[in-house]
Order: sequence, then structure tokens, then C-alpha cells
Amino acid sequence: MGGWIVVFVALLAAGLLLLRQAARRQRQIGLPQGHVIYADTGAWDRVERPLFSRRYRMAGRPDYLLDDDGEIVPVEVKSSKTPSQPYPSHVLQLAAYCLLVEEAYDVRPSYGIIRYPDRTFAVDFTTHLEAWLLSTLDEMRHDANADDVPRSHDNPAQCAACGYRPACDQSLV
Repeated sequence: MGGWIVVFVALLAAGLLLLRQAARRQRQIGLPQGHVIYADTGAWDRVERPLFSRRYRMAGRPDYLLDDDGEIVPVEVKSSKTPSQPYPSHVLQLAAYCLLVEEAYDVRPSYGIIRYPDRTFAVDFTTHLEAWLLSTLDEMRHDANADDVPRSHDNPAQCAACGYRPACDQSLV
């Protein structure tokens, strides 16, 4: 009988140690409280399938989805320099993840999180933000179908890293 007690205590201690390590890892990454239900960074040794929306004809992979007492919160982690306010493109990316979460999980997130190296921003997923996102998607689809859309930058480094450069007749490099 005493052997079972030792095994139980050892398993309990191992379980508590694993929980502590998971909580420490979550803090290191900069995630708020909540259960991680999706991770696409490889940091948790699994990469999830993208979220997909037939309605909006888009797909995406948020870095994390947190279950915070029944609310699913998308989290996007950025390695770029920490701005005083989130970059508009990052806000739109997060809004797209909110829309994808709403369709995939049938629950609308009230907010999402953008984590920069030195600061975390909570971004409310408002109807105004959703309208901005949908308008931007419409513009992008319109431009994708246009015959002559000029390049949108003057940065050779950005151009060199662009996946469309081989087919682009306006390449800077």
C-alpha cells in the first residue's frame, strides 16, 4: 500500500512541475492568463491548421488562441520594434483573426492581442474595425483583379523579399 502513495506523490509532483513550467513559458512569451487552445509558432511543439472562412474567402494562422473563461482571444506576436501604437497593418491582421475565430468557433471575440517585444496591446474588435477590415479586403480583391496596379513601396529590401518579385514588371531589384 505504501508504494502506491509514493507513486501518487511522485505523479502529483511531476504534474505540478509541468503546470509551473507551462505558466512560466506563457509569461516568457508575454501571453495573458488563459488556456492556450491553438499555437502556430512552433514554440509549443505543434503547428495548427489555418483557420478558414468560406464566407470571407480568407484563411489565417494566429500565433495563439487563448480560451479566457469561454472567450476565445487571438494573439499575434511581433518581433519588430515596439511602436507607441500598434501598426495599422497589424491591427487589420488581428481583426482578420477575430473574424476567422468568430466563424470557426461561432463566438465573436471582443478583443485580440498584439504582443511586441516591449509592450502588449489589447485591441477591441468593434463593428468599426470589422467594417475597416472588410473594406480593405474588398479593395485588395479589386486591386488583385486590376490589370495595372502600381507597386506600393520604394523600399528595395522589401522588394527583394517579395514573393511576387519574379513576376513583377516593376521590381526595384
